[in-house]
Amino acid sequence: MDAATYSAYSGYAHLGAGLTVGMSSLAAGLAIGIVGDAGVRANAQQPRLFVGMILILIFAEALGLYGLIVGLVVASTAEGKGKGLCSPYNM
Repeated sequence: MDAATYSAYSGYAHLGAGLTVGMSSLAAGLAIGIVGDAGVRANAQQPRLFVGMILILIFAEALGLYGLIVGLVVASTAEGKGKGLCSPYNM
């Protein structure tokens, strides 16, 4: 990466992509942790809840995957859409 050709638009797009992936993964991790904890406790009392718990865990994991997809799309299109919009960073 060259600082003379790296525009501010690309920098903000990459920052946004990173924040999107990070925050969605954090939300997915928290959801999986909370559901997993409650699900294990409930499964010990009522074994029929296992399938429902697994389904909820799958949907919680989908949060992280959707964030990853959005982050990849934003980061991959940053260079093409950002040409000539903002001046490059000059040292």
